[in-house]
Amino acid sequence: MSLYDDAVLVLKGYEDQDELRQAYLDHLAAHPDGMWKACHAGHVTASALVVDPGQGRVLLTLHKKLRMWLQMGGHCEPGDATLAAAALREATEESGIPGLTLLPGGPVRLDRHPIPAPCHWHFDVQYAALAPQGAAHTISDESLDLRWFAYDEVAAVADDSVVRLLEGTRARL
Repeated sequence: MSLYDDAVLVLKGYEDQDELRQAYLDHLAAHPDGMWKACHAGHVTASALVVDPGQGRVLLTLHKKLRMWLQMGGHCEPGDATLAAAALREATEESGIPGLTLLPGGPVRLDRHPIPAPCHWHFDVQYAALAPQGAAHTISDESLDLRWFAYDEVAAVADDSVVRLLEGTRARL
C-alpha cells in the first residue's frame, strides 16, 4: 500500500472534524501528489505531540523558521510507509528520544494552516507520542530550543492548534 493510500484510509477512518476531514480527502482526490512538499497547492504533513503523562508534561520545539513553540512534525518522506510512521519518525528525529510510541487510536486532530509561498497549505495529521519514563531529549538542527512544559503552561507559550492538540490528547489519556 502506498503512503497516499494509507493517508486516504486513515482520513476515512478518522471520526471527528467532519468538514475538515472531507477537505483533506477532497485535496488528495484532486492532487495525487498531495502527500509531497512539491505539491504547491498544499500537502499532507504528519506531526506528534510528545507527552509524558506520568509527569503531566509535553515536549515542545521552538521551531527554527517559525520561532513558535510547536509539536514535532513535518513533511512526509518517500521511506514513510504510513502517516503514523511519518509522525513517529518526525517526533523521534526532532526530540532525539528513542522509544517513543504513538498513542493508540490513530490521529488525535487535523489542523490545516497556511504556509508561505510557493506552497499554500499544510494539511497536518496530528498524533500524540508517549515518551518512555526518564526520557532525555536532544535539540535537533530544526529547533532553536526543546523544552518540557507542564500541561497548564502550554496555553501561555503555544498557539491554539497546539492547545487543541493537547486537549485532544489528554481526553484520550
